[in-house]
Amino acid sequence: QVQLVESGGGSVQAGGSLRLSCAASGRTFSSYAVGWFHQAPGKEREFVAAIHWRGSYTYYADSVKGRFTISRDNAKNTVYLQMNSLKPEDTAIYYCAVSRTYGTTGQADFGSWGQGTQVTVSS
Repeated sequence: QVQLVESGGGSVQAGGSLRLSCAASGRTFSSYAVGWFHQAPGKEREFVAAIHWRGSYTYYADSVKGRFTISRDNAKNTVYLQMNSLKPEDTAIYYCAVSRTYGTTGQADFGSWGQGTQVTVSS
């Protein structure tokens, strides 16, 4: 079983940057794809980005393409989400989760959700 802990959230002005981290415990972390999701107040949780277990392949929601970059360091059991050119609409709680399936954006295909980290972007 993998356990995940997110960190790196905070408050920034529009146009700023943050880097989120998703630290995992468990020796099998490198065999999972990892995804980031976010949930804004009053809205459902939505897919943001995901990365293949080898880190060779990534995919993103259209709303963050060109602004966010997902990466992983399996030696450190950590996945990162670099967020640049942040917009007020990026304000949300950000969660990471793992999946045995690469290429999916559905929440049902992900598990071992972390507790989330808050990102607030002011205009």
